[in-house]
Amino acid sequence: MQKDKERVALISMASSAALAIGKFAIGFMTGSIGLISEGVHSSSDFVATLVTWWAVRISGKAADDAHHYGYGKMESIAALFEVVLLLGAAGWIAYEALKRLSGEAHQIEAAPIAIAVLVVSMVVDFWRVRALRRVAKATGSPALEADALHFLSDMLASGIVLIGMVFVTLGYWSADAVAALVVAGFIVVAAVKLGHQSFAALTDAAPEGASAAVAAAVITVPNILAVERTRVRMAGATPFVDLLVAVSRALPLDHVAEVKSQVVRAVRAQLPHAEVTVEMKARAGDDESIETQVRVIAANRAAAIHRLTVQRVDGRLSISLDIEVDADLSVDQAHAVASDLETGIRNELGADTEIDTHIEPMAAEWLDGGEASSEDYRQIVDSLSKSAEQLGVVTDVHNIRIRNTSIGLIVNFHCRLPPNMSVTEAHAAVDQLERSVRSLHLNVARAIGHAEPAREG
Repeated sequence: MQKDKERVALISMASSAALAIGKFAIGFMTGSIGLISEGVHSSSDFVATLVTWWAVRISGKAADDAHHYGYGKMESIAALFEVVLLLGAAGWIAYEALKRLSGEAHQIEAAPIAIAVLVVSMVVDFWRVRALRRVAKATGSPALEADALHFLSDMLASGIVLIGMVFVTLGYWSADAVAALVVAGFIVVAAVKLGHQSFAALTDAAPEGASAAVAAAVITVPNILAVERTRVRMAGATPFVDLLVAVSRALPLDHVAEVKSQVVRAVRAQLPHAEVTVEMKARAGDDESIETQVRVIAANRAAAIHRLTVQRVDGRLSISLDIEVDADLSVDQAHAVASDLETGIRNELGADTEIDTHIEPMAAEWLDGGEASSEDYRQIVDSLSKSAEQLGVVTDVHNIRIRNTSIGLIVNFHCRLPPNMSVTEAHAAVDQLERSVRSLHLNVARAIGHAEPAREG
């Protein structure tokens, strides 16, 4: 794409030089102020396309330590330079045309030759407009788009001068000067439009409709609750998009990177090749349950909780939970941890929320130990079997592992329950079996049972 931009800019520059020479030569030969004005215009075109070609080459350079956003704005600077040239040329043409109109009529010779030159100029400009717009659309180049606009105005201006020359051949000698004034007007209009576009790019004005299109695309991405800020600016052909989006605070951290990738893809579907910066803001979703709210509050305080129960008692919210704290903390320190969690919950759910926290020691991450003695193993296996038989619903206690650790014996086992039993009923049954083992063997620190569905038959 960069090579296409440079090639079309170079061809446009060579065309401007050839047209300027031809128009000046025939203009001075025939004495046509309209054609000489076109020669001046084409000369300014040559300088402008020279600057455009240079800017297109520079803008293609990659970002570096000195220019973190690249060199894209060089194209807009070149376009502003072109505006100055256009306004200067328009002023000179208007001055000469008014002087010709206020003075003695100037006879123009060989008008048919001048007409032929104008026809050739229009054909060349038509080809240039098509070529420049094609590459500008493919590459998003503001400099080439400006050149295309410029040469479209040239083609129209040449048409006006051509009409003036036709009237000259019919004996209306002032028509040439009038045509020159119209050319000057076209140049001013093109310069103002081009200057507005270039100034907008240099002052980071957002492309019309871009922010709304980006926001509409991003809000469709799963897990995006709202698009709170959308900023779009152009640096040459590259759009830079800065987004602030709201996501559920319950969104797992390992999903955040994927959501960001989806946002970037959504933006680039609207603005190809955009450089996208996404900032995420966590907030409560409208459909967030109380259980989720409590768990998020606890997670933000690095508090491990379980056995969370939420009730409504006479219209009042009641919450109970178990909180695990470092086993080495004092009662006073553990109470402070629990109180901090309770304060956080009340701040979000209401000051009148009833909260009960049961403090439990957090097991150490690593426990040294080994297999239990054969006697301990035999006694505990026997207790598990008898307790399960007494419960009546727990069967096939198997995969029993008993380990001796610094905090006491840890018992792990699997057992089977009716497959249609509810989780609540299954948990109660296994919990009762665990308590039974701990009550019969005081050296058991923990008992953990894993429930499985009983096999058919």
